[in-house]
Amino acid sequence: MKDLFGKAILDYKTNNSPEDLITETSISEADEMSVAYLFRSFAEMPKLEQKALQLAKGKVLDVGCGAGSHSLSLQNERNLAVTSIDISENAIEACQLRGLKNARVENILNLENQKFDTIILLMNGTGIFGTLTETARYLQKLKSLLNPNGQILIDSSDIIYMFDEDDDGSFLIPADGYYGELTFTVQYKGETEDTFPWLYLDYNTLQNAANANGLQCELIMVGEHFDYLARLF
Repeated sequence: MKDLFGKAILDYKTNNSPEDLITETSISEADEMSVAYLFRSFAEMPKLEQKALQLAKGKVLDVGCGAGSHSLSLQNERNLAVTSIDISENAIEACQLRGLKNARVENILNLENQKFDTIILLMNGTGIFGTLTETARYLQKLKSLLNPNGQILIDSSDIIYMFDEDDDGSFLIPADGYYGELTFTVQYKGETEDTFPWLYLDYNTLQNAANANGLQCELIMVGEHFDYLARLF
């Protein structure tokens, strides 16, 4: 992977001629994304993300922290102890430059011997699971990192609205595999990154997966565009 998301984040932080990211999925056309959006303040965040940050408590792990905006809000405004991890070296460098005290390059699956009161996975947190079959492995890992009475706050979207409907209102979704499994491609400054799997989970599927892995699942909030925030515990 060329870490183009991370490069864009670091370019923006260091004023190194940042450009928009071009993102494309297996079911959608290329779309421009402003890197500035990743640097938003709490007041600029969607209500769903604000709610997750308000519910965070104790020792917090931010998984896939990106530019670190969620972590910074928790660290600076809520005065919580936050560990921020991402697989992108460039993104973590930007987080450190922004003043995050405990940001490091780490794959969640490799994290050991630590426990947290709150784990947050935001901006389609289920995306890192990649595929439906990998979901159990990630949920088991997240569960193993929770303190007693700990919680996982995660968001996603039901993307069934992106598929066509037939005459009786049924959605025309592919028969092979789960409709929320996409491949994602990123372009930045003329470079194309490898495609990678990215998972959107509808709430019922997340709830079933959580229950199957010994976690309870609670719907906290529904957003304005088929998105939702859930709490697993």
